[in-house]
Amino acid sequence: MSTYSQEIDKRRTFAIISHPDAGKTTLTEKLLLFGGAIHVAGAVKSNKIRKTATSDWMEIERQRGISVATSVMGFQYKDYKINILDTPGHEDFAEDTFRTLTAVDSVIIVVDSAKGVEKQTRRLMEVCRMRHTPVIVFVNKLDREGRDAFELLDEIEEELQLSVRPMTWPIGMGERFKGVYDLFASELNLFKIDKQHVAEDIKKIESIDSKVLDESVGAVLAERLRADVELVDGVYPDFDRERYLRGELAPVFFGSALNNFGIRELLDCFVRIAPSPQPLHAQEREVHPHEEPFTGFVFKIHANMDPNHRSCIAFVKVCSGRFERNKYYRHIRLDKQFRFSSPTAFMAQKKEIVDDAYAGDIVGLPDTGNFKIGDTLTEGELLHFKGLPSFSPELFQYIENADPMKQKQLVKGVEQLMGEGVAQLFVNQFNGRRIIGTVGQLQFEVIKYRLLHEYGAECRWEPIHLYKACWIESDDKAVLDNFKRRKAQYMAKDIEGRDVFLADSGYVLQMAQQDFPEIKFHFTSEF
Repeated sequence: MSTYSQEIDKRRTFAIISHPDAGKTTLTEKLLLFGGAIHVAGAVKSNKIRKTATSDWMEIERQRGISVATSVMGFQYKDYKINILDTPGHEDFAEDTFRTLTAVDSVIIVVDSAKGVEKQTRRLMEVCRMRHTPVIVFVNKLDREGRDAFELLDEIEEELQLSVRPMTWPIGMGERFKGVYDLFASELNLFKIDKQHVAEDIKKIESIDSKVLDESVGAVLAERLRADVELVDGVYPDFDRERYLRGELAPVFFGSALNNFGIRELLDCFVRIAPSPQPLHAQEREVHPHEEPFTGFVFKIHANMDPNHRSCIAFVKVCSGRFERNKYYRHIRLDKQFRFSSPTAFMAQKKEIVDDAYAGDIVGLPDTGNFKIGDTLTEGELLHFKGLPSFSPELFQYIENADPMKQKQLVKGVEQLMGEGVAQLFVNQFNGRRIIGTVGQLQFEVIKYRLLHEYGAECRWEPIHLYKACWIESDDKAVLDNFKRRKAQYMAKDIEGRDVFLADSGYVLQMAQQDFPEIKFHFTSEF
């Protein structure tokens, strides 16, 4: 087998998703700690330790203690190269997360042991199901009082429509939390509080009936554990990797990310069972990761990663072959050749220039405005990767310039932030005013904050009452022109110059659909 194929088989690219506050960023950081990529973990919320979480690096994220942009990190663990994409949990940024899921081969879902499965987790799981993405569940915060483990598993099965198989089992919880029992390796991992370093006390026991168990956790908890394990083996199916890879069965781990606990078992099992890079569907054909020629697509663009340099970075997922620095590649949409002298790989904020990257890796390319989300790069073949949707926004406001001296900065800032896919810009064809559409209220704050802090431009929001933005098209040009004339004050163009109908109520939209059956109304920009 060529070293080339071995490199690709060593890759594990996955996203961590959850509801806000379930401990996703903390888990990401602890995985880096185990991978030796960082040596001391920073407590995210604590003011005593001013070093915030490694993966949250935008100023507004530090203030809020939430992640608002997907960050990408890579590290080595044993013989594997692991790429983590930490996604925003806040539902206002769901679109960023949906797009990130197109660039990963598997997913870890974090569930808070006290709150169980929450709404946002359910929505993200729908996207995983649609794409048949394999899922591992990590039940977090066992060092606090939470719900019964069996009750949680029932809820995960029901809410996420998945079969589950516990891989580890908790011994007590909250004040009485003693550790976890590894059901496969028959190992007892005893809990010690150490938030900043990897501390473990692992005891290999012959069987669950061993006296060592009673001595380690006390007779009452030992008996409870024996009864639980018997029930687990009776109720849940055996772990079947094929079913896991099809996205039908999810292995479940228990632990406490804040205290580095239960993470090692998760990582060891993950590298063993998780898929290496998978084939991806382009419009023209299926692209296999082991193909020699390089192909890749842009799934995210981030403006101002370094506030001192007004630069954007386009994140490219390598789909096949090997990406090489300074080699010419074809940009399909522009039909131009580009070469990249400083492609970067990320360890959270620290980025380093890389000479090559293999299928499964994520590469950052400096972008001066040549890329849009969904762009494809190849060694010459005409390919278009599909499945990077923009959803119809639900909230709208007019954006106005609050400082006439800074008009140029505002225009540039809005253009770059929209290019990132943070929100969508529509220009009303009737009065020329610019309207920003978002999925959540928080995005308006983020845009205002970033325009001021990154571009020195001040904006002001003005309310506008709209119900939905929908993209319209028709095979009959006369019908389309008639519609645009009749609905002139509701017509806008998006950033690509496509026609968008801005309906101000559900009734208006319904009537338009009835009156113009020859027109197709689309609620995502992919059609």
